[in-house]
Amino acid sequence: MFDPIDFPKPTLVSVNGITLEVFEAGRENVGRPIVLCHGWPEHAFSWRYQIPALVSAGYHVIVPNQRGYGNSSRPTEVTDYDIEHLTGDLVALLDHYGYQNATFVGHDWGAMVVWNLALLHPKCINKVINLSLPYQERGPIPWIAFMEQFFGGDNYFVHFNRQPGVADAVLDENTFQFLRNLYRKNVPQSEPEPGMVMINLARAEQASGMPIMSDSELAVFVKAFESTGFSGSINWYRNLDRNWQLLEAVNPIIEHPTLMIYGDRDVIPKFEKLTEFVPNADVISLDCGHWIQQEKPEQTNHAILEWLRKQTTS
Repeated sequence: MFDPIDFPKPTLVSVNGITLEVFEAGRENVGRPIVLCHGWPEHAFSWRYQIPALVSAGYHVIVPNQRGYGNSSRPTEVTDYDIEHLTGDLVALLDHYGYQNATFVGHDWGAMVVWNLALLHPKCINKVINLSLPYQERGPIPWIAFMEQFFGGDNYFVHFNRQPGVADAVLDENTFQFLRNLYRKNVPQSEPEPGMVMINLARAEQASGMPIMSDSELAVFVKAFESTGFSGSINWYRNLDRNWQLLEAVNPIIEHPTLMIYGDRDVIPKFEKLTEFVPNADVISLDCGHWIQQEKPEQTNHAILEWLRKQTTS
């Protein structure tokens, strides 16, 4: 297991009208930037196993806690978490370090931001690597309305939007229990319980499956969310329909060289039409669940580094 003491020390960087807490490593490799973007409810620390491997491979590694997380700014306006703001933060972060473009790696919600960065600011990315969350097709119906129609009001995306503040309060009251119960692997198959899954997890006294991290690793996440609460991070979900509107006139095709890494046991389905929207995508699947880079760090590192090596030699 990883010792949190070994994680890079943060710096606070002013970008795009806010402050981001950024963890940086490999400055000796200036000129080869790679930016790692975490998901929900995560933290830059979720990339702890990738940072040293990337530095050893010659990369300047930049890992922000994105807005709403850790010691980064947490604006109070919900619309300050829309996709224009989230991608704008990354564009400004590149500018801060003096880079015109970089390789961007995203997991979960971080992948959503990276996909949209490629759409909205294509010149800022030279390569895309995304984990867990594939490209999301913009259909004729706004995303939350679509999910409500198909999955009902208890779907947590829908619940976050239709009942603002309700889940936030439950997660805030049960931070340790929620994160302990969420970060698991090899969870037995079972019928879904009635109610909203994230609230159920926060209230469950017993955890299923096996932990994916040590107590000291989990404590990093728990301490961060006990400090910030969950509302800032959940506000990302509350902009899905706004994002759908903002993307209306955007060309949906991503031409960048792309690596998509799936977890075969992830609840997020694979996107069969991926290469229709991302024609230069390579796809890899690992035998794991949703928390890919934390569940299978060595395999994840190998997949990323091998793919990057092929891109530079081809």
